[in-house]
Amino acid sequence: MKKLVLAAASIVAVATLAGCSSKTVVSMKGGKITQDEYYKEMKKSTSGQSTLQTLIITKALENQYGSKVSKAKVTKEYNSFKKQYGTNFSSVLASNSLTASQLKENIRTNMLTEAALKANKKITSKKLAAQWKTYEPKVEVQYILSKTKADAEAVIKQLNAGEDFAKVAKAKSIDKTTKNNGGKLGTKFDDTDTSLNSDFKAAAFKLKTGEYTKTPVKTSDGYQVIRMINNPGKGKMSDHTADLKKRIYNTWLSDSTVMQQVLAKVIKKANVDIKDSDLKNVLSSYTSASSSAK
Repeated sequence: MKKLVLAAASIVAVATLAGCSSKTVVSMKGGKITQDEYYKEMKKSTSGQSTLQTLIITKALENQYGSKVSKAKVTKEYNSFKKQYGTNFSSVLASNSLTASQLKENIRTNMLTEAALKANKKITSKKLAAQWKTYEPKVEVQYILSKTKADAEAVIKQLNAGEDFAKVAKAKSIDKTTKNNGGKLGTKFDDTDTSLNSDFKAAAFKLKTGEYTKTPVKTSDGYQVIRMINNPGKGKMSDHTADLKKRIYNTWLSDSTVMQQVLAKVIKKANVDIKDSDLKNVLSSYTSASSSAK
């Protein structure tokens, strides 16, 4: 949807040109280019057709789900982005060829899309149970990185003898970014984290608060000894239903097949009637998705 939104922001002229005849867009030596000429060329181009598709979808989303997305909600998300990037916010906008106003429009369209997804695709108990199987809560760890397995085993012997983990980390860890902070990773993580090694995460999730790995954990960086600072435990599925649903919906939002089927339903409900015969098939990918979803 990000690409879809950006397309709408970049070439909005196509929709308005359809209703114009021959006003001059460009005058130059040797002639001029009229709006009618420009429109004829644009509608033949992939970018022009994509923009029309985007405008149709955006208007349909606004009509059907606009009441679910308040201005306050958009502003709150916008301010969150602004706070996240701090003094770099303006340069981030510029690097993405966006103005503040366009970013707000993008946020609103993304929220409308999410509302459409939730209205048109419900989460089954089976899907919820499957998500629960892989669920792990946010945990906090510290670790000691060693170059060899033998070095890591020596570290474990020190810990087994009762030595303080933080002190051993400072003396033995080869990770310069964490050793002086007791080996603390610095951020909490859960099963959705993609920055950490999968073996590291798998070993960490098995630990209860206060426990450490009794055998070295091999990763691409070396051999790790991990200690769990805080693991709240999974608890009951009913305690995490909202979070589980949020994860599922986020996964679907990134799934082009799912979203194509959802938007196909939105388009069908909008009763779109394309007047220009040259553009009759501009929504064909969605009409076919609607048929396959039945």
